[in-house]
Amino acid sequence: MRPKACIFDLDGVIVDTAKYHYLAWKRLANELGFEFTEKDNERLKGVSRMASLEILLSVGGLKIEDEKVKEELATKKNNWYVEYISQMTKDEILPGVEGFLRLLKDNGIKIAIGSASKNTMTILDRIGIKDIFDAIVDGTKITKAKPDPEVFLKAAEELKVMPGDCCVFEDAVAGIEAAKKAGMKVIGVGDPKILKDADKVIQSFLNQGIELLNF
Repeated sequence: MRPKACIFDLDGVIVDTAKYHYLAWKRLANELGFEFTEKDNERLKGVSRMASLEILLSVGGLKIEDEKVKEELATKKNNWYVEYISQMTKDEILPGVEGFLRLLKDNGIKIAIGSASKNTMTILDRIGIKDIFDAIVDGTKITKAKPDPEVFLKAAEELKVMPGDCCVFEDAVAGIEAAKKAGMKVIGVGDPKILKDADKVIQSFLNQGIELLNF
């Protein structure tokens, strides 16, 4: 069986924006007076902005009770992140991605973005591939974060394709769980040991053919 549509997470699948999140969190930590390492940053993957802030504060041994102060810190981090991604270029599309997207289009398979990021449009504009997608569902259109399947179900709805006819590409455990809950096939992009619950796992999109979608 070959799916009628493919839904792509953005961060870590189409582009690697994790480094910009890290730079922004590190900058915040430094401003608060402590170091935040790349190892610490691993704990923030796939975690919401406010939950990420709590982890960061715990790394620095800080306790902030005032919700307004926490909101201000999270906003400051996001503003720095937006500043970084606003400098992105087409060169930052991950290897093989663009060719694979065109291959899907050539074979009549619909494609969508399914991302919790509220900065999705900024990133897609900067890397110049927004118009290739048949639907874009981002953090401005959903209320529940992965592993809730809302983002993928909404993408299927916008593509006018049944969930069972969709295949998701994900780099995070929470995203794989969300795709499974949506009743979709899922291909992990990254480490097979971490993404073991995916139907298939690839290291990258380089040299991937349409047969990848044969289940």
